[in-house]
Amino acid sequence: MSATYLLDLLYLIASLTFVVGLKMLSHPDTARRGNQVAAVGMGLAVMGTLLFHPSADRDLGDVRTFKLLLLYAALAIGGMIGWLAAYRVKMTSMPQMVSLFNGLGGGCAALLAVAELKLQYDGAGHDPISTGAMILVLFTMFFGSVSFTGSMLAYAKLEDMVKDSAITLPRHSVINMILLAGILGLIGYITWGAGENGMMWGLILFGIALVYGFMFVAPIGGADMPVVISVLNSFTGLTAAAAGIIYDNLVMLVGGILVGASGSILTILMCKAMNRSIMNVLVGSFGGGGAAGAGKAAGDQTIKEVSISDAAVLLNYSGSVVIVPGYGLAVAQAQKICKELDELLESNGVEVKYAIHPVAGRMPGHMNVLLAEADVPYPKLFDLEEANDIISKSDVVIVVGANDVVNPAAKDDPSSPIYGMPVLEVWEAKNVIVMKRSMKSGYAGIENELFFHARTKMLFGDAKDTLQKLVSEVKSL
Repeated sequence: MSATYLLDLLYLIASLTFVVGLKMLSHPDTARRGNQVAAVGMGLAVMGTLLFHPSADRDLGDVRTFKLLLLYAALAIGGMIGWLAAYRVKMTSMPQMVSLFNGLGGGCAALLAVAELKLQYDGAGHDPISTGAMILVLFTMFFGSVSFTGSMLAYAKLEDMVKDSAITLPRHSVINMILLAGILGLIGYITWGAGENGMMWGLILFGIALVYGFMFVAPIGGADMPVVISVLNSFTGLTAAAAGIIYDNLVMLVGGILVGASGSILTILMCKAMNRSIMNVLVGSFGGGGAAGAGKAAGDQTIKEVSISDAAVLLNYSGSVVIVPGYGLAVAQAQKICKELDELLESNGVEVKYAIHPVAGRMPGHMNVLLAEADVPYPKLFDLEEANDIISKSDVVIVVGANDVVNPAAKDDPSSPIYGMPVLEVWEAKNVIVMKRSMKSGYAGIENELFFHARTKMLFGDAKDTLQKLVSEVKSL
């Protein structure tokens, strides 16, 4: 069997592992194995390329040896950095890591496009590519660059390294439209009219695309960051697929299509969950304002607090309890103690379930992953529509660190930026306990009317510490 056939076989196996792995990621019970299956497939694809790709047979002498050493060194260093980063990252920082890794993938695809463009203009006698292939190279450069700088800015926003007000400009959307029009014009000019100056204009295009990626994400507020991450992820997938076409590489094509398609589907689902269009998310600049949405809550600023002992009694003697996790649960790393409270209540005859909003946290599926880490059974997790039905029949809802996804303003305040967004209607339960550090607004920067609702009682403090005290109090009853 020739090396080419062996390589094609390995690429086929790798492609199948991507599909199987992605399918397994759809359920928490199999997600870990799915990730491992896909990783094995990628390993096979990389090793197959190194061993059996036609370029590996070229007799380049010392130059070939030096390049191979650089290649293996890059693989070793990059692999070690990636493994250490993934091993050490806290669950609260997972969105940042996803943004960082996703951006690096887009940057790699953009650099491949630059390298391919250079081959066409370096005078080394390479066969000229077709017009369609040139357009594909330039669009790969464009989307890869946007994914890179956009993801880096998303990372910085998630890390609170930059503030929206510091990086947005007057008429920002108009500036973005001008940049986009300039990029599309450059793509057309390089393809049909640049001639021998194509490389120079290509580098200009590369630079402008990097700037556009930053400007693209700059006005998008924190509440929309999960959607932005998903959009940029789909961009990276598209660039990887395009690179697969450029280099006639099956595994890059299949992997890129899977990432691009899944990212696009996830983006649509999240926009549907927020009752907003993708264009509204990308150009609406929602989520950055601090004063918006305070209208109705301003009429009655009275809050009611509950003590640990009273909360423990209420929970212990309830028939049904629903827990609504949010980013505050992740920040406090309180998922395991939350599971302990869950088990303790159920041992006392209380039915405990979890209500998960599609955009809770700062990354798609953030809460599902968090609870899976604590071994919360998947059947106890209920998505938005089912959750609201359960909530309306429950005795107590505990909101642990969630904010914007339980805000009544989405239902009854037309002046609120989140009006019309489907939310978890926790105020329909008989009793609501909101666990928060303070009265500070959520990531969307708007005040939460739930805090002043007649059925709501506030339990202030660190989520982990408060849950531990609740567990101790319930045990003493």
